[in-house]
Amino acid sequence: MTTRRHLVTSQDVQNQTHADPPSDRFVLASASPRRSEILTNAGVAFEVIVSKVDEKPRTGESAQALVERLAREKSLEVAQRLPADPARPVLGADTLVVSGEEVLGKPRDEEHAVALLSRLVGTTHRVMTGIALSWTDGREAIARVVTSRVEMRPATRDELVAYVALGESLDKAGAYALQGEGSRFVVGVHGSRTNVIGLPQEETLELLEAAGLSREDLYR
Repeated sequence: MTTRRHLVTSQDVQNQTHADPPSDRFVLASASPRRSEILTNAGVAFEVIVSKVDEKPRTGESAQALVERLAREKSLEVAQRLPADPARPVLGADTLVVSGEEVLGKPRDEEHAVALLSRLVGTTHRVMTGIALSWTDGREAIARVVTSRVEMRPATRDELVAYVALGESLDKAGAYALQGEGSRFVVGVHGSRTNVIGLPQEETLELLEAAGLSREDLYR
């Protein structure tokens, strides 16, 4: 199988959302260009329909429970907006960066981004992604959580300020992009690298296949 490799942009996501794909095509419930790129590079054909789920955590909710719940809710919310027939699979995903037991979200601004990165450099943190598959015909959803450990080298505040000034960190959990210039701080990744980027490719394909999706369903 020949895969297509290109950088997926926000415009690509909009084009996929407003295109006229086959009525039974697999659906990605995410606006993330990174998730679209990972699926595209795997050769998967899909349509993007963005979920409207509120991503706020619940009191006392663990990081693992949070990412799994949000992935399920995103996939279900989109699935329930679509016709039941033909039955269509909908993938939801949510990614968190966890330092110790604290979930680090996306930075509010550049100063906050520097503060978040200051928590991560010189340490090893976890990146957790919940992935869930729902169906438009209401069959039971399936989900799992994938965790990777990311080791970062120490860095000075000046280095962090210079990196944040590049602009790539402001829409990223933990304020860095492994696939971009943020890799300058990363010593090693233990587990799935694509998980750290936003969607664990191998585990996602395994989930889809476990749900009964064939190659013909995914690669058309």
